[in-house]
Formats: sequence, structure tokens, C-alpha cells
Amino acid sequence: MPLETIEPLGEPGDNHNLRYRIPKGAYDLPEDVRFSSEEVALLGLAAMAWREGSLSAESRRALVKLRALGISADEPVLGYAPRLRLRDSAFEPLTQAIDRRQLVRFDYLKPGEARARERQVIPLALVQYDGRWHLSAEEVATGEIKTFLLRRIVGKVTSGRPAPDRAGDHTARALAGLEAVWERGVAELEVRAGSDAALRLAHRRGTEEVAPGILRVHHVDLAILADELAGFGPEVLVVSPPELRDAVRERLERTVADHA
Repeated sequence: MPLETIEPLGEPGDNHNLRYRIPKGAYDLPEDVRFSSEEVALLGLAAMAWREGSLSAESRRALVKLRALGISADEPVLGYAPRLRLRDSAFEPLTQAIDRRQLVRFDYLKPGEARARERQVIPLALVQYDGRWHLSAEEVATGEIKTFLLRRIVGKVTSGRPAPDRAGDHTARALAGLEAVWERGVAELEVRAGSDAALRLAHRRGTEEVAPGILRVHHVDLAILADELAGFGPEVLVVSPPELRDAVRERLERTVADHA
């Protein structure tokens, strides 16, 4: 926000009566950028969505700028304000590292591994897909672009030295990559008619009923889907793929052992 300092006439150097102003035109929107009242309402919704972390402060500043436009928003729209919450402690330090273009280190625990392994990466984008936050990053050791699920980052995220610049729309690329994984990740499930599993799984995005009582579902992460299916107990039987069936069985056997 640019400010001009105006000294009182005839009193140069007198700090007691200084005035300040925002110069006309220096803080205005460009001539070719205009918002309708509906668009301002939707921008306000986006700014109001964040309620945690550093982004909530950014959102408050954005709301101040929106109100400064002097355009009245459609109030009924604002009655449907969404709320985005952060359950992943790694989100904020990763956001800061992306903004500051810094390398980061963190311990990452992959499914099936007993111990977490340290990763050093160039963070590129944070995206939410299928209700979970993912980090798209370039692994320093290999130069490969990988996607990390934030819920599997354990311990503290540590920022390091400046990261090399990586041009491109990393957010769009990350979302397209996750969508491709979702398209390839297919499972067929036999569900008990009228059960909670039948109701919930039938309403997942992309679910098809390929035969009576047989649903074909998509997934991004086999381990997360196995967790979900194990929670339905005898209401679901995995038809394919075999590795998903084995993962669900392993979870059910572990539950029996834990409560024996």
C-alpha cells in the first residue's frame, strides 16, 4: 500500500504536522480489471474460507482490499461460507518454504515401512485432492518429481538453503498427476445391499455398479482405501485387485489380534 508524506506548507522538516495519503491511481486496480458484485461476493467467500494458519491473515488482508473497491456484494451468497481447516502440521512450514523458495527436509513414512525415511526436496506446490493435502516436490537426490501425502510426514519440516527456480504451473501439473493416478486406481467390491458401505461407496466420485451388488470404485492411495474398507467390516468383500484384498485382510487380522 503506497503512502506519500506531505509536509505542511511553510514548515519543512516539522514532523509534528506531517500528513500521509495514498496517491490516487497508485493503489487502484488496472483499468481492465473490474469485478461485478457477484464476483466480489465469491472472492469474499474464498477469503473467508481459511480459518487457520498464516493463510487466515492473508485472507483478512484480501477482504480489506475487496471492501476498498466500494462494490457491494450480494449478501445472500455469503450465507454459504465454506470452512477449510488444516489438520496437517506440515502445511504451514511447507507453504512458507514454497513462498521463500527454500529446500526442505522431513521424515516420511510410507505404507508398509516400519521406519520413516528422511527426504530432502524442492517444494513446488501444495494441492488438495480427494479431501487430502498433497505436496508436489522435486527430490534433490534423484531430480524426480514426486507427490507426498502430508498426513505421512512425521516430525518437523525443516527449511534449508535457497532452492533453484523451477518454472511452470506446478499446481495444475500436480492435480493432473493425481487425477491420472485416480483414473488408474480401480477396485471392484462386493457390498451388502442396504448397508452403510453400499450407501457410502455408491456416492463416491466415479463409482459404477458393474453388476448387482458389485461396485467399481476409483482411488488415489490403496492403503487409505484399505483403511476405509476395513472399517466396514463384513459389509464389503474386495473382489479385485488382490493387493487391496490382502491389505484389507491384514488390517482386519491386526484388529482381531489387538482385541483378542
